[in-house]
Amino acid sequence: MKIILESPVNRYYVQTLSMIFFPGEHFGQKENEQADENIPVLLVRSEQKENGIYAYARIDWQGKCCEAEYLAEKKEGRTADRMLKLAVGGAVLGALGERIGYRPAWGMLIGVRPSKVASELLNAGISKTRVKKILNSDYLVIPKKAALATEIAVTEKKIVGAPSGKDCSVYISIPFCPSRCTYCSFVSYTSNRLLSLIPEYLVRLKEDIRSNFALIDRLGLHVRTIYIGGGTPTILSEEQIRDLLSHIASLTDVSALDEYTMEAGRPDTIASEKLAIAKEYGVTRVSVNPQSLNDDVLCGIGRNHNSEEFFRAFADARAAGVKTVNVDLIAGLPRDNFRRFSATMDQVLQLNPENITVHTFCVKKSSEILRSNSDVYSLRGGDAGKCVDYSQIKCHQAGYIPYYMYRQKNTVGNYENVGFSLPGHEGLYNIYMMEEIHSIFAAGAGAVTKLVDHTVDGTEARNIERLFHQKYPYEYLAEDRSQSFADAAEHFYRTHGMLE
Repeated sequence: MKIILESPVNRYYVQTLSMIFFPGEHFGQKENEQADENIPVLLVRSEQKENGIYAYARIDWQGKCCEAEYLAEKKEGRTADRMLKLAVGGAVLGALGERIGYRPAWGMLIGVRPSKVASELLNAGISKTRVKKILNSDYLVIPKKAALATEIAVTEKKIVGAPSGKDCSVYISIPFCPSRCTYCSFVSYTSNRLLSLIPEYLVRLKEDIRSNFALIDRLGLHVRTIYIGGGTPTILSEEQIRDLLSHIASLTDVSALDEYTMEAGRPDTIASEKLAIAKEYGVTRVSVNPQSLNDDVLCGIGRNHNSEEFFRAFADARAAGVKTVNVDLIAGLPRDNFRRFSATMDQVLQLNPENITVHTFCVKKSSEILRSNSDVYSLRGGDAGKCVDYSQIKCHQAGYIPYYMYRQKNTVGNYENVGFSLPGHEGLYNIYMMEEIHSIFAAGAGAVTKLVDHTVDGTEARNIERLFHQKYPYEYLAEDRSQSFADAAEHFYRTHGMLE
């Protein structure tokens, strides 16, 4: 796609808006290259007016041209940057929407956190009813999504309260899986050669964890949650899980945590003994993730388990007595349809897990599925929209509340991922991480430490710095960055006046 930008708006913003209508699109053409009617050409202009910012957009593609204009008016509290994005977003959505014949459910909200705008408006003292109207009228979000974003923002605000600069969480990465799902882009490793690194990896990981807790102590911070993720942490043997969890317990009082999560993930790696060890060492939340309960769908996405193995694994989690069990599902998977997904949803609800997380199928550029199915990108998402709606209606009817949400690029139908919870079982780490409530100290390959400094009233992150661990396990084993990370974290906290 070729974008001609005659506006100070960020080019990436326009590209991301365009990808709603042209999923998987690439942007490489220069303005002076010869025109090709098969390549969409988008022109965007904007100019300052006395009463706001005006924008104009025109799309030329396959011999047809569509154009639109939009005026973002000056309003109290609306910054120049916000007006510019509203104007350009309205014009681009108008032109592309007319050309493609499609209205995106989330309007011009393109970020990972679609409830962020709702949170900002609520923090400004605007009522829930008015917030929903603003999302609909200003950001072109359809009413049911505006209501969802507002409800989640209200729930998050109740859970988080007033964030403290002395709080933090810890993330621990186990980037290994028994097999690689065809849609996966996470840094997870499955070959025998790479799996053989696990013993050496755990030795190094424990050193990294020890360094993190020592740093947290020096900074005078309080650990609220610990999250062991992957990959698939339960790929570890019983002895390895005990070794890792006992090491963590030697470094912090796990009984004082608000939440302690271990992803069990793949049912084919779960054993009752592993879950019993997790419970023994204080784990309060596990994820047992089938993604689907249709065996044909599971086979198509490269899962090594079937639905019966999920039911057995879920029963093991229940028997272990872990406080909160989460179940992950994905709407819009290849080979899936509304009938199959709704059957999966109904079966999961019968189990009454404390958490249900419903993701929408997302096509990552590095995923295996693109090598065999380049047409997997889907603008309207087929049955995905019906599946997402069904999950939200059924969860509401069963007493679950949506408590956190995020979105990804190239999600079929441009839909969202939502976490649902029975009251009192909300996944706190998910909120703290997604909403950037406090710092996350990470250990392990592919993990990212996120340092967060909040405004005085705690309503939003003022400064954020990310420290990236090496992506691959063999790189992680070859270089120890713990001291440089500790120096960077102490500098961050000192620079922003967060150290006494």
